[in-house]
Formats: sequence, structure tokens, C-alpha cells
Amino acid sequence: MKPVLAGEATGSVAVVVGLGTAQTIAWASSYYLPAVLAVPIARDLGLAPTCVFAALSGALVISALLGPRVGHAIDRFGGRRLLAASNAVFAAGLLMLSAAHGMVLLIAAWMMLGIGMGMGLYEAAFATLTRIYGTGARKSITGITLIAGFASTVGWPLTTWLDAAYGWRAACQVWMVIHVCLALPLNLLLPRAAPLEPTARPASGGSPHPGRQSETFAMGVLAYMFAATSFVSSGMSAILPSMLVAFGATPAEALLAGTLVGPAQVGARLLEAGWLNRFHPLLSARLAALMNPIGVVALIAGGSVFAPAYTVLYGVGNGIITIARGTLPLVLFGPVGFGKRVGMISLPARLTGAAAPLALGLMVEHIGRGALWISALTSVSAFFALLFLRAAPTSRA
Repeated sequence: MKPVLAGEATGSVAVVVGLGTAQTIAWASSYYLPAVLAVPIARDLGLAPTCVFAALSGALVISALLGPRVGHAIDRFGGRRLLAASNAVFAAGLLMLSAAHGMVLLIAAWMMLGIGMGMGLYEAAFATLTRIYGTGARKSITGITLIAGFASTVGWPLTTWLDAAYGWRAACQVWMVIHVCLALPLNLLLPRAAPLEPTARPASGGSPHPGRQSETFAMGVLAYMFAATSFVSSGMSAILPSMLVAFGATPAEALLAGTLVGPAQVGARLLEAGWLNRFHPLLSARLAALMNPIGVVALIAGGSVFAPAYTVLYGVGNGIITIARGTLPLVLFGPVGFGKRVGMISLPARLTGAAAPLALGLMVEHIGRGALWISALTSVSAFFALLFLRAAPTSRA
């Protein structure tokens, strides 16, 4: 199959920068929003902050259920208009949230934001790039995760400043305007994707060995691996500072160590874009799955002095696994039907990601440090699951 090309290298860079910026806005104004606004929203509405986080969990469930349908739509029609439509949905959800004065409209707003997340986050962006570049989408997928990896770095300070200066309702309204005035035009500027040939196969030998494993088996393995790693990443993101304090770090030391997660993720993605890009992404994913367990052993053996080392290793693993969510299905199955496959593979991961903060929080409450061992064993199980996948030698994607 000849992949659909958007143009020369300059055009590719413009696509990555534009889509990466739009993804940064999407993540900062949805997934990362409650970290800053949950308390002021709850205080204003007379609710517990857990109600806001529960609404986010519900939004994640909605986005998970939408994933396969959204992916199938991108397979058929391309993702340019759908991603642009997601910005309109995000804007509507943020407007509803800014007008909320009770639980009913709060839930309705997060349901709308859940629809936007299902239409407009990484899986949809990965599928859109695959429809544009075919088997050559790996570098572009890495590129947008490099940019959107700064979503919390940009979003949290901006949202905090807006809340302090104008209130949380105005903060939601500003994000709404950013979606309409910046993210939506950027998504509309994406290249159109020509229809893929329904009988096309991957150009390079990225498919599983014939006769060794079926596509269904490989998809099941990937679904489990991403569900396990999503459980760890979502859960640990919620309990990380308190967990480090439990190992003897002061609150200030825990906060400082936590700030290393973002740079570690970006550094890992740069490594994936450079040196690791020469290898099959299965190697990257297997190494990434081991980062959290190695960090856990170091933290338990050395105590709080190894807190920075743990957060760096944890961040490196997260950074590479995020890219693997797009590159592994691409090289294993090819670009035909990519969107629907990724939606199906990602569905369990989104569900475990929604449940993880509560589940790991309860584990910390009842078994303390044992929660960290559970996270390590979950990551190890993801590593062993990946050992069941065998891919034919590939040319560089």
C-alpha cells in the first residue's frame, strides 16, 4: 500500500506542531482541569471535591465507550473534521461547567466533556495521523506527544492564575474561547486524507508472524498491556506525593520529586524520537513497562533519598508507553482499520484509568506501602504480556 502523504518534511512539521498544540489545549482543559479547579468548584457548589473527580471518572468512561466508534469514523472519513468538532464539544462542555450551580449541570457538563475527550484526545489524533501518513506515521505520533506532554506544565499554571485572578468560572470560559479561536482552526488546517485501499497491508513487515498468533490474540495482549499500564499511571499520578511522604520524604521533597515526572516523560519521548526509533517499538514498550518496577525496588531499598530516581523512572515509562499506544498497533497491524483497532484496544485502558485513582487510594488507606508493590507487579505483568508478541523484522517506520 502506498501511504497517503501530506507533503514534504516542512508540511509534516507544520502538521505535528498544529496538532500537538491542539492536543495540548484538549488535555489541559479536560483531563488536567480538576487538579486545579476541583476544590474551588466543590467549594462554590457546596460539594465534596471527590464529586468533581467522580464526574471526571464518568467522563473517562464515556470517552472509553466512544473510542471504537470514533476510530471507525476516522478510518472511513479521516479525522480533520471530527477533531474540529471535538473542539466545539469541548467548548460546549466548558460553557456548561462555567454555568453550573448544582450537581445536575456539573454532571451534564462532564458528560459533554467526556464526549469531547472520546472524540479529541490521543487515540483520535493517532488515527488521524495514520490516515494522513499511513505506515510512516510513527515519527509524527511521537512528535505530537512531545508537544502535548507539556499540557499539565502549561495548563496548570494558566488555570491556577485564571482562577486566582477571575474565578474558576472565568477560567472555564477562557479555555472555551481558546478551543474555538485556536484549537478548532488548527485542526481544520490538517491535511485531508485520501481513502485507504481496503485490501492494503502494511508496507513493511510489522505484522505478527503468520501462523504464530492471530490478530485477535495480539489485540488482546495489547489491550491487557495498556489497561495494566494505564491503571498504574492514572493511579500513581493521584497518590504519588502522599506515597513519597509515606517513604520518609517531606512534603516539599515529595513535591520537588513529583515535578521531575513531566521532564522525564518528555526526555523519554525525545529518546524514542531519536535512538529508539531505529528499533521495533516492542523493544521500547518492554523497556518502558520495567521502569516503574525498577523504581519501586530502588525506593523501597533506599527510602526517600531515591524518591527523585523513582519519579524519573516512572516518568520515562509513562512517556514511552504513551507513544506505544499509537506506534505498536500501527506496526503490528498496519494502517488499514487503525482507528477502530486503537479504539477497541484502548477501551479497557480508559476504564482502568478511570477506576485507578479510587482503587489505589483505597489500597494506600488499607495496606499502605503495599499499594506500591501492587503497582510494580501490575507493570511486570504488562512486561510479560508483551513477551507473547512476536513481530517480523521491520524496516524503520
